[in-house]
This record gives sequence, structure tokens and C-alpha cells, in this order.
Amino acid sequence: MLPNFKKTEPEPQRPAFSPAGAPITPALGARPSNASLRATVQSAPSIIGPDLLITGNLISKGQVQVDGEVQGDIHSTHVVVGETARITGGIVADEIVIRGHVMGSVRGKRVLLQTSSHVEGDVYHNTLAIEQGAFFEGKSRRTSDPTAGIMRPDSVGGHTAEPSAAPSAPTAETPAGTPPDQLA
Repeated sequence: MLPNFKKTEPEPQRPAFSPAGAPITPALGARPSNASLRATVQSAPSIIGPDLLITGNLISKGQVQVDGEVQGDIHSTHVVVGETARITGGIVADEIVIRGHVMGSVRGKRVLLQTSSHVEGDVYHNTLAIEQGAFFEGKSRRTSDPTAGIMRPDSVGGHTAEPSAAPSAPTAETPAGTPPDQLA
């Protein structure tokens, strides 16, 4: 049930008074500015629920928690793979906690494979912790910066400039010299 929001009469604002040298704080009842909210409050994680299937890459500047299925790569700063999660693709993040099933490479500065994890793929890390009972089949590679050299998106929703692929050579199905309008 949603809370009952009622418009109340505003309390009179008291001026922010501060002796010399003391920090000025907002008056009681005053709302902090948006800038101070952003600095003190972390953004909520993006959650992929257990009933959700995503086919494609996930890109986030914040924290991502996956409890569903992702068929694609995940790029983020902090990734939590829940016990019910199934990921088929690579994970690139600064911090990665895996409790579920991952089939693909994992690249993170700090990687934790918890007891319920099942990882099939290589793990590139600066720090790796594997709890007793975790399943891990692949290579573990310690590097000073495991995310270096990985193409990361410039912004959420934007794409980085990747080298364009050369035009494909004609195949048996599309003989050389066939005009494009006759190809179907």
C-alpha cells in the first residue's frame, strides 16, 4: 500500500546562521539541494529479476544485480550475480560477486566466487577469493589491471567507436558481380 501523501502547510524557514568559521547547515525542515543528495546518496542498483531474460549486452555506470538470465556481456562498475542467475557471456567490472551460474570470461579487479557459484570460463583479476564449495572450471589469471584493453562504452546508451568491419568477400550464395538489387 502506498503512503498517504498530504500537502501540509510549510514550516517557516529559519535562516541558516553560523558563527565565523563554522559550517553552514540547512535550517530544520529545509530540503538539501540535489547536488548534496547526489554526493551523499548512492544510486540504487539496477536489478534484473528472476523472471527476466535479457538477450543482448548490459551496460551500466553503477551497480547491477542479476537474478534472472542474461545472454550477452555485462559491463558495469559493480556486478552481483544472484543464486538464481544464469549468465552466458562475459562480465567486466571493478567488483564482481558471483553466487549463480556464469558461462564466459570474468574480468574484475576484485572477484568473489561464493559457495553457490558455478563458473565455467577464465577469470582475470587483481584479487580473487573462492569460497569452499564453489565450482570453477577455467584459468585464473592475475593481472594488475584486468579491465585494461577492454572496449568500454563511453556513456550509457552510447557506443564507442569500434573499428568497422571490412566488407565481406562474396560467397557461393552471393556470386561476385551480382547487382545489389538482385540479391534477396
